[in-house]
Amino acid sequence: MQGETAERIMKSAEALMIERGYSAFSYADISEAVGIRKPSIHHHFPTKAALAAAVLKAHREKTIEGTAQLDRQIEAPRKRLHAYVQYWEGCIRKHTVPFCVAALMGAELPSLPEEVQVEVRLHFRALSEWLERTLKAGVKAGDIRLHDSAATEAQTLMAVVHGAMLSARATGDCEVFKLVTGAALKRLDKARN
Repeated sequence: MQGETAERIMKSAEALMIERGYSAFSYADISEAVGIRKPSIHHHFPTKAALAAAVLKAHREKTIEGTAQLDRQIEAPRKRLHAYVQYWEGCIRKHTVPFCVAALMGAELPSLPEEVQVEVRLHFRALSEWLERTLKAGVKAGDIRLHDSAATEAQTLMAVVHGAMLSARATGDCEVFKLVTGAALKRLDKARN
Protein backbone atom coordinates (compact mmCIF):
# COMPACT_ATOMS: atom_id res chain seq x y z
CA MET A 1 0.00 0.00 0.00
CA GLN A 2 3.01 2.26 0.06
CA GLY A 3 3.77 4.55 -2.80
CA GLU A 4 3.00 8.03 -4.03
CA THR A 5 -0.55 7.26 -5.17
CA ALA A 6 -1.47 5.52 -1.92
CA GLU A 7 -0.03 8.45 0.04
CA ARG A 8 -2.06 10.95 -2.00
CA ILE A 9 -5.21 8.87 -1.45
CA MET A 10 -4.57 8.71 2.29
CA LYS A 11 -3.84 12.44 2.54
CA SER A 12 -7.07 13.22 0.71
CA ALA A 13 -9.03 10.77 2.85
CA GLU A 14 -7.62 12.27 6.05
CA ALA A 15 -8.59 15.79 4.96
CA LEU A 16 -12.10 14.60 4.08
CA MET A 17 -12.45 12.69 7.36
CA ILE A 18 -11.45 15.81 9.28
CA GLU A 19 -13.73 18.04 7.23
CA ARG A 20 -16.80 15.79 6.99
CA GLY A 21 -16.42 12.74 9.21
CA TYR A 22 -16.29 9.09 8.20
CA SER A 23 -19.82 8.71 6.84
CA ALA A 24 -19.85 11.84 4.71
CA PHE A 25 -17.00 11.11 2.29
CA SER A 26 -16.79 8.64 -0.55
CA TYR A 27 -14.32 7.23 -3.04
CA ALA A 28 -15.90 9.60 -5.58
CA ASP A 29 -14.74 12.53 -3.43
CA ILE A 30 -11.22 11.12 -3.27
CA SER A 31 -11.24 10.36 -6.99
CA GLU A 32 -12.05 13.98 -7.73
CA ALA A 33 -9.53 15.38 -5.24
CA VAL A 34 -6.64 13.15 -6.27
CA GLY A 35 -7.47 12.99 -9.98
CA ILE A 36 -7.64 9.22 -10.30
CA ARG A 37 -10.44 6.79 -11.03
CA LYS A 38 -12.28 4.94 -8.27
CA PRO A 39 -10.95 1.51 -9.35
CA SER A 40 -7.43 2.83 -8.73
CA ILE A 41 -8.40 3.73 -5.18
CA HIS A 42 -9.90 0.26 -4.69
CA HIS A 43 -6.64 -1.23 -5.95
CA HIS A 44 -4.80 0.40 -3.02
CA PHE A 45 -7.62 0.26 -0.46
CA PRO A 46 -10.29 -2.35 -1.25
CA THR A 47 -12.77 -0.84 1.23
CA LYS A 48 -13.48 2.52 2.79
CA ALA A 49 -12.90 0.94 6.21
CA ALA A 50 -9.46 -0.27 5.12
CA LEU A 51 -8.64 3.23 3.90
CA ALA A 52 -9.82 4.89 7.11
CA ALA A 53 -7.92 2.34 9.20
CA ALA A 54 -4.77 3.04 7.18
CA VAL A 55 -5.20 6.79 7.67
CA LEU A 56 -5.61 6.32 11.42
CA LYS A 57 -2.65 3.95 11.65
CA ALA A 58 -0.45 6.46 9.82
CA HIS A 59 -1.72 9.23 12.11
CA ARG A 60 -0.91 7.12 15.19
CA GLU A 61 2.57 6.30 13.88
CA LYS A 62 3.19 9.99 13.17
CA THR A 63 2.02 10.86 16.69
CA ILE A 64 4.28 8.22 18.23
CA GLU A 65 7.25 9.47 16.23
CA GLY A 66 6.42 13.09 17.06
CA THR A 67 6.18 12.44 20.79
CA ALA A 68 9.38 10.38 20.69
CA GLN A 69 11.06 13.32 18.99
CA LEU A 70 9.83 15.61 21.77
CA ASP A 71 11.30 13.16 24.30
CA ARG A 72 14.67 13.26 22.52
CA GLN A 73 14.81 17.01 21.93
CA ILE A 74 13.29 18.50 25.09
CA GLU A 75 14.67 17.46 28.45
CA ALA A 76 12.04 19.00 30.74
CA PRO A 77 8.80 16.97 30.73
CA ARG A 78 6.68 20.08 31.37
CA LYS A 79 8.19 21.74 28.31
CA ARG A 80 7.46 18.60 26.24
CA LEU A 81 3.78 18.89 27.16
CA HIS A 82 3.81 22.55 26.20
CA ALA A 83 5.48 21.70 22.87
CA TYR A 84 2.85 19.05 22.16
CA VAL A 85 0.05 21.56 22.76
CA GLN A 86 1.86 24.24 20.76
CA TYR A 87 2.16 21.83 17.84
CA TRP A 88 -1.63 21.53 17.71
CA GLU A 89 -2.08 25.25 18.20
CA GLY A 90 0.13 25.84 15.17
CA CYS A 91 -1.81 23.30 13.11
CA ILE A 92 -5.11 24.93 14.03
CA ARG A 93 -3.84 28.47 13.50
CA LYS A 94 -2.29 27.66 10.09
CA HIS A 95 -5.18 25.38 9.06
CA THR A 96 -2.70 22.61 8.20
CA VAL A 97 -4.41 19.97 10.36
CA PRO A 98 -7.26 21.72 12.15
CA PHE A 99 -8.29 18.65 14.17
CA CYS A 100 -6.91 15.32 15.30
CA VAL A 101 -8.50 12.78 12.95
CA ALA A 102 -8.49 10.12 15.68
CA ALA A 103 -10.37 12.41 18.05
CA LEU A 104 -12.98 13.09 15.38
CA MET A 105 -13.35 9.39 14.65
CA GLY A 106 -13.63 8.78 18.40
CA ALA A 107 -16.80 10.86 18.35
CA GLU A 108 -18.20 8.55 15.66
CA LEU A 109 -16.94 5.34 17.27
CA PRO A 110 -20.27 3.46 17.67
CA SER A 111 -21.05 3.76 13.96
CA LEU A 112 -17.58 2.93 12.65
CA PRO A 113 -16.54 -0.45 11.23
CA GLU A 114 -14.61 -2.61 13.71
CA GLU A 115 -11.22 -2.23 11.99
CA VAL A 116 -11.55 1.56 12.19
CA GLN A 117 -12.63 1.40 15.86
CA VAL A 118 -9.52 -0.65 16.63
CA GLU A 119 -7.25 2.01 15.13
CA VAL A 120 -9.02 4.80 17.03
CA ARG A 121 -8.55 2.94 20.31
CA LEU A 122 -4.89 2.22 19.55
CA HIS A 123 -4.29 5.92 18.92
CA PHE A 124 -5.93 6.97 22.18
CA ARG A 125 -3.95 4.31 24.07
CA ALA A 126 -0.61 5.37 22.56
CA LEU A 127 -1.22 9.05 23.24
CA SER A 128 -2.43 8.51 26.80
CA GLU A 129 0.59 6.28 27.54
CA TRP A 130 2.96 9.00 26.35
CA LEU A 131 1.12 11.66 28.34
CA GLU A 132 1.18 9.47 31.45
CA ARG A 133 4.92 8.74 31.09
CA THR A 134 5.62 12.42 30.56
CA LEU A 135 3.55 13.45 33.58
CA LYS A 136 5.32 10.90 35.79
CA ALA A 137 8.69 12.12 34.53
CA GLY A 138 7.61 15.69 35.33
CA VAL A 139 6.69 14.73 38.87
CA LYS A 140 10.05 13.00 39.26
CA ALA A 141 11.84 16.06 37.85
CA GLY A 142 9.89 18.29 40.22
CA ASP A 143 8.27 20.56 37.63
CA ILE A 144 4.79 18.99 37.44
CA ARG A 145 2.24 18.59 40.19
CA LEU A 146 -0.54 16.07 39.75
CA HIS A 147 -3.95 16.53 41.33
CA ASP A 148 -4.92 12.92 40.62
CA SER A 149 -3.18 9.78 39.37
CA ALA A 150 -0.92 10.17 36.35
CA ALA A 151 -3.29 7.97 34.35
CA THR A 152 -6.28 10.17 35.22
CA GLU A 153 -4.34 13.37 34.56
CA ALA A 154 -3.21 11.99 31.18
CA GLN A 155 -6.80 11.22 30.20
CA THR A 156 -7.88 14.65 31.44
CA LEU A 157 -5.20 16.48 29.47
CA MET A 158 -5.97 14.48 26.33
CA ALA A 159 -9.68 15.28 26.70
CA VAL A 160 -8.92 18.97 27.26
CA VAL A 161 -6.73 19.18 24.15
CA HIS A 162 -9.33 17.40 22.00
CA GLY A 163 -12.16 19.45 23.51
CA ALA A 164 -10.23 22.65 22.91
CA MET A 165 -9.85 21.62 19.26
CA LEU A 166 -13.62 21.25 19.07
CA SER A 167 -14.19 24.63 20.73
CA ALA A 168 -11.73 26.32 18.37
CA ARG A 169 -13.46 24.72 15.40
CA ALA A 170 -16.93 25.70 16.60
CA THR A 171 -15.96 29.28 17.33
CA GLY A 172 -13.51 29.69 14.45
CA ASP A 173 -11.06 31.13 16.96
CA CYS A 174 -7.70 29.51 17.69
CA GLU A 175 -7.35 31.71 20.77
CA VAL A 176 -10.00 29.52 22.43
CA PHE A 177 -7.70 26.51 21.97
CA LYS A 178 -4.76 28.47 23.40
CA LEU A 179 -6.71 29.71 26.43
CA VAL A 180 -8.23 26.34 27.33
CA THR A 181 -5.05 24.31 26.90
CA GLY A 182 -3.00 27.01 28.61
CA ALA A 183 -5.22 26.77 31.67
CA ALA A 184 -4.88 22.98 31.72
CA LEU A 185 -1.10 23.16 31.50
CA LYS A 186 -0.93 25.89 34.13
CA ARG A 187 -2.85 23.62 36.50
CA LEU A 188 -0.04 21.05 36.25
CA ASP A 189 2.80 23.52 36.66
CA LYS A 190 4.37 22.87 40.06
CA ALA A 191 5.89 26.34 40.25
CA ARG A 192 2.42 27.91 40.12
CA ASN A 193 0.73 25.59 42.67
